[in-house]
Amino acid sequence: MLVQHDPAVPIHDAIKDEETTVSQFDEENGRRKLLKAGLVLGAAGLAAPSLIYTRNAWAANFRNDPAKAKTVMLGFNVPLTGAYADEGADELRAFKLAVKHLNGEGDGGMMKTFKPSQLKGNGILGKKVEYVSGDDQTKADAARASAKRMIEKDGVIMFSGCSSSAVAVATQALAQEMGIIYMVGLSHSNDTTMKDRRRYGFRHFFNAYMSGQALAPILQDEFGKDRQAYHLTADYTWGWTQEESIKNATEKLGWKTVKAVRTPLGAGDFSQYLTPVLNSGADVLILNHYGKDMVNSLTQAVQFGMRDKQVNGKRFEIVVPLYSRLMVQGAGDAAKGILGTANWHWTLKDEATKAFAKSFGAEYGFPPSQAAHTCYVQTLLYANACEMAGTFYPPEVIKTLEGFKFDGMGNGPTEYRAGDHQCMKDVLVMRGVQKPANKFSLLEVVKVVPRAQVDYPATMGGGELGPYQV
Repeated sequence: MLVQHDPAVPIHDAIKDEETTVSQFDEENGRRKLLKAGLVLGAAGLAAPSLIYTRNAWAANFRNDPAKAKTVMLGFNVPLTGAYADEGADELRAFKLAVKHLNGEGDGGMMKTFKPSQLKGNGILGKKVEYVSGDDQTKADAARASAKRMIEKDGVIMFSGCSSSAVAVATQALAQEMGIIYMVGLSHSNDTTMKDRRRYGFRHFFNAYMSGQALAPILQDEFGKDRQAYHLTADYTWGWTQEESIKNATEKLGWKTVKAVRTPLGAGDFSQYLTPVLNSGADVLILNHYGKDMVNSLTQAVQFGMRDKQVNGKRFEIVVPLYSRLMVQGAGDAAKGILGTANWHWTLKDEATKAFAKSFGAEYGFPPSQAAHTCYVQTLLYANACEMAGTFYPPEVIKTLEGFKFDGMGNGPTEYRAGDHQCMKDVLVMRGVQKPANKFSLLEVVKVVPRAQVDYPATMGGGELGPYQV
């Protein structure tokens, strides 16, 4: 179970089947791997480096195979411009820190708490990790073009990143087409691991359905069953599935949906969408927005006096289903007391969270966001899967990740479910702090909702993972 760190602690203290590419191993390790695979290694030495043994089949080299290189190249495709640029900047910080730790530099962060792990701090499979980065601009077409350049020109063996689910869906499809593993960054749409799931894509972050299941009972406890909800929704895959998930979960508890209005990503000024709320009869506004859009819509809603209103004999309430410290930092006082959900938060006091917060804080001078956390974890999970598989060959790395159960990454016991490549774990319900102890302790954990409450069948939402590309 996850537990919370005391926010009164000063920030500077809080953060002060079997295969082998034979040429990747020395002779001793090569013998051990091949003997385990049922082969006999003769005195002549190692087999030809251009071939891979995989479950009684020989396969030719795969795209961007680093077997003959001394280094391995990863690609980090993040939004450095657009509505989600703040999250993208923090993701890139985390990616750089993960590379540092994989290469044996720094204090190792969550490599010390992650289990089961075969990471050694000597790169991946003995190869030093290098990286290239790109700006996905919070746009699907730009993200796909950037990822394609990384694959074709830079030779990345894996790429990661994103803060938009539209970007995740587009680049995950590209990963499947090109046979390169994509460790999804911050993507919360149900579609990413439901109808748009792909064999070459893996998501660590939770999803909108899980947010709805975790948050709705808390909303009922705090606001009652008889509520009239008005939704403002980002008009793309994440917003649609977030709206649907919250509507379904709250309506089952007795709430009614007055209206749901779609808003363009990066709108900036939400006044034209907020004015109708005041005359709608709604007594709850649900903002299915993220990043700068959430900062702007929440701030403007409070400026419109919504939190001071009485409607239907009740105090008017605002809900932000997907929360982050970066957004709360931007919204300031407007976020105080507002409920939402999160994938992770730096104030948790499990050993993994403390280790990561300390490493990140020492490197950058402030605590990591949940976007940073999920991208850091994704990088370590990929690297560890390569170590466990004994190869970079994508089909075997994928098989190692499918069904992988782990702990020590800040979310408690977690499973990378084989059927849909969705990480299943506990979910945090959060609230904006009324009196922050410092400028970073802006969210508090209301409840750690256990996996059992947010679980669902891997077949839900349809979609097929597709084949293992060769």
